Amino acid sequence: MKRVKDFFWPLIGLAAVIWSLDLLYKKLRLEAVQDAKAAADPDLLARIDHAGFLESLSIIASQIGLKLAAIPMQGYLLAGLSTLFAYWALAWYDRIALIHLNRQKGISWLFITTCSFVTYAISHNIGGSVFSGGMVRYRAYTSKGLSAPEVAVLVALCSFTFAFGTIVLGGLVLTFEPHIVRPLAPLSESIIRIIGLAMLAFCVLYTIGSWLKFQPLVIRGFKLEYPGLHIVWRQWIAAPMELLGAAGIIYFALPEQGNPGFFIVLGAFLLSFSAGLLFQVPGGVGVMEAVFLKVMPGIPATEVFAALLVWRLFYLLIPLALSIPVVLLFERGQLAKRKGEAESAASPPPA
Repeated sequence: MKRVKDFFWPLIGLAAVIWSLDLLYKKLRLEAVQDAKAAADPDLLARIDHAGFLESLSIIASQIGLKLAAIPMQGYLLAGLSTLFAYWALAWYDRIALIHLNRQKGISWLFITTCSFVTYAISHNIGGSVFSGGMVRYRAYTSKGLSAPEVAVLVALCSFTFAFGTIVLGGLVLTFEPHIVRPLAPLSESIIRIIGLAMLAFCVLYTIGSWLKFQPLVIRGFKLEYPGLHIVWRQWIAAPMELLGAAGIIYFALPEQGNPGFFIVLGAFLLSFSAGLLFQVPGGVGVMEAVFLKVMPGIPATEVFAALLVWRLFYLLIPLALSIPVVLLFERGQLAKRKGEAESAASPPPA
């Protein structure tokens, strides 16, 4: 039974990736046909009709390349600024958790920002954010004197802060733009609004619990403190900021023509990113694109895919490339520190 459980979610994630990639390929191939018809190019249309899988991929890639080239420099610049905004908000998650633990003193903003950046750059790309991100944070914050249980609380609170932001913004989107879910689930707008209001009610109840100063939860001697109001008000601000920045990358990379507006793009991002996390797919590959294309109205699939490529480049790949040297330098410093401590311990005391 344990072996079945070990393989269950990986198999579900693999099935989701295969299904999503097949759906994505069919959608993009259909878009290539529509582009050929719109351009009145019978040669290209005939080529697509008789193209095999690899040639179809080549045609699709060339069309996406044209869409990427069509994004103005201002769009790339604003997408870059949105990325910085999102990662700054993620650093605030760590700072909030340290304040909750009352361990923020002696840990600089630079250290927190660097640790947070590396944590999320790795976890966003390889998946399993609690475990992969937890290992990075454990190595970093234990070097600053935090214990293993304190790091565990820090990781849990950062994860909850992210979930809190998703619930807040998701509740707002479902309440004011309930039609966004219709392509994914045949639910009435009134039911979707009720779900959105329930999500917002949960956030309010969580805040009221902080105001009422709920007692700590003690499990086998381990005490888990309910976040105080000085933590919760920070979560109300910081939690949505990261998601707004991440969605902004896609919004600024989309063309102006047919753009449904930031709120719809935000809703599509929340649904697609959450689907990628649900299936535990690293970077949400395939799943995110399939859901996003299903939800986004009125924009050609190749242009949506190009915007998502910009998001992957700015939000995932560049941060990952920058984080690897940081990890290597940190580990080198820790190794040198342990070597120095070992030499000091082994040296004879002065006469």
